[in-house]
Amino acid sequence: MLSATELRSTERRRRSPYSDKQHYQEYILQRIEGYKNSIGRDELLRLGDEAASELQATSEEQFVLTEVLMLETVDRLIMKRLALRPYRRWRSQFIKLREAQRTPTHWGLEPACALSRLLPRIEAQDTALVVGSAAEPAAYLLAAHDAVVTFVACDLGCVERVESRMASEALAGLFEGYVAQFGATLPPFLDNVDDLDLVIIDPGVLVEFSAPVRAELLDDLQRRSRPGGIHVLLGTSKALVPESLRSLYGGWALDQDPHRRRRGGGSRRPDELVLAKPACPPDTRAAPRAASI
Repeated sequence: MLSATELRSTERRRRSPYSDKQHYQEYILQRIEGYKNSIGRDELLRLGDEAASELQATSEEQFVLTEVLMLETVDRLIMKRLALRPYRRWRSQFIKLREAQRTPTHWGLEPACALSRLLPRIEAQDTALVVGSAAEPAAYLLAAHDAVVTFVACDLGCVERVESRMASEALAGLFEGYVAQFGATLPPFLDNVDDLDLVIIDPGVLVEFSAPVRAELLDDLQRRSRPGGIHVLLGTSKALVPESLRSLYGGWALDQDPHRRRRGGGSRRPDELVLAKPACPPDTRAAPRAASI
């Protein structure tokens, strides 16, 4: 993920965006795997028999690559059954769909939401953690921008809904969803979720916790963020506003929108907070010298 400074100064991104061909291959693989998961074992065996018969008629001398050829032939038969669109026809529809998916309003988000202004800084394969059921729209929006999205919520129905919609919107290639009960840290099975570029937090997941547990969970999420990483605290909970959590982000900077105009007539707190982790740890080496003078 680019910093605000890098976005202004860098003409070329550090990572190339996904090509339409790559998106098409993901689309094909997702449809094939979805079909395999939707049919029973007997139907899969019939597909295998059909593939074997086809191979016997066309490549009798193939022995080493039989298994590979079988898999490829089965996939081709599934593509034929599903009448999947060829690349050119798919691309004409995909470009329009993806353009819509990359707008916040497509997912019910406000055009001027905090996440919206971060979108130009997101690069392909940036790692994002989305925490809490109310942060669901953010997961879709980030996936549409080719981020690697991990979505965690304690509601099974919510996670299943997100997984289903990711698949139907052709966004499931870089998405993983987990059901987890939150505590002072994320569960051990999520230990590999680390070095994050972006974390989106629904404060509603913290409402029932005591102040010490809230602090520990946020500290755990902060440790999982890379230097320069971003946390977005959403305004999704009336019981716990983002501003009340700002004191738990010691050393983190408020990532403000330089183009945002201040409204006159009172200081209204923002509904959302965007905080940036220090790019480098503070240098404490000079402290002992100062104390000794």
